[in-house]
Amino acid sequence: MDRVRRGGGPALVVGVLLGALVVGALAGGLPDLHVYRYGGSAVLHQTGLYAADDPVTGYPFTYPPFAAVLMVPLAVLPNAAAAALWSAASLAALMATVAVVLRARGRPAPPAVVAGVGVAALALEPVWQTLSFGQVNLLLVLALLVDLQRPERRWSGVLVGIAAGIKLTPLVLVVLLAATGHRAAARRAIVTFAATVVLGVLAVPKEAASYWTDGLLDARRVGPPALAHNQSVHGALTRVLGEPAPTWLWVAVAAPTAIAVLVVAVRWWSRDRVAATCLAGIAMLVASPVSWSHHWVWAVPITLVLWQRSRVAAAAWAAVFVARPIVWPPWAEGREYGWRWFEHLPGNAYLLAALALTVAAAQALNRPDRVVVSPARRCG
Repeated sequence: MDRVRRGGGPALVVGVLLGALVVGALAGGLPDLHVYRYGGSAVLHQTGLYAADDPVTGYPFTYPPFAAVLMVPLAVLPNAAAAALWSAASLAALMATVAVVLRARGRPAPPAVVAGVGVAALALEPVWQTLSFGQVNLLLVLALLVDLQRPERRWSGVLVGIAAGIKLTPLVLVVLLAATGHRAAARRAIVTFAATVVLGVLAVPKEAASYWTDGLLDARRVGPPALAHNQSVHGALTRVLGEPAPTWLWVAVAAPTAIAVLVVAVRWWSRDRVAATCLAGIAMLVASPVSWSHHWVWAVPITLVLWQRSRVAAAAWAAVFVARPIVWPPWAEGREYGWRWFEHLPGNAYLLAALALTVAAAQALNRPDRVVVSPARRCG
């Protein structure tokens, strides 16, 4: 009987992953995955990575050239096979993230619990949006959490550099590594990121030159910045102003805000590396000109961290991402420009919740830590 119980957890994990394979294969039309495959195909056939949009979705490829290089294997697979594998890999990354957070905080992570929490996390809008779009977010969060939990390792920093080569904003974590005394890992991250830039230049030289010189900071290249789903400082400013915020204003507001969040993350590092990494994840989302709602999959590890400290806070935080208040006011087709003052509160709920969490985390630094996770247990 005990052997059956022990085998039930792994069987549940396998069942969930098989379900993801089937659903992915049947769904097939994951829009952002189509864009990834278009990018890989453009590299493979040298057809111009940024010259045209993906013919299936009409969306442009907006990532650095290195990201397109990584997507070449997806381009050679049939669409259904690519969607099935990508969906299963994303769900596996979600469950692995749960396991990493639990173990880093000295908690057991039996497969049944990991699978159960992973399935429950599907209720959070950033998670199901990531899966329905075929986004890469869950894989990146896992890579960053794994890399940051043991920065003393010889290869630590490499995953941060690779993630930055895909989506740039993980460069914020280089600052976290350097500020917490892990300068070797920070250097490895920078060298790895530089290598991704070189690989992109070698693979598609003209397209790489275009990416790194034209419109890198133009938020409009990835979609309308006013859209409610853009839960960044730039998005909030655009909605308040009624027009895209000028670059100087965005930088003047977003930069000090992101730095303040990062300072809190640095101070939390000695207490709780998972919490510090999650706060740095918030700094990334604040700093980016566009942080689509599906980028906020950091909500999952943050919920797990909060759960151990305050069940009420964890439930309130998760409720924001389940209820999806960002789309309660009128949205899309420029309707965000007509929001009344009180509609900006639910309309910017993810950003406001993150800033409130940062303030609470800063205040908690002045109180004795009731949940102490030792470095030995964290790194084990």
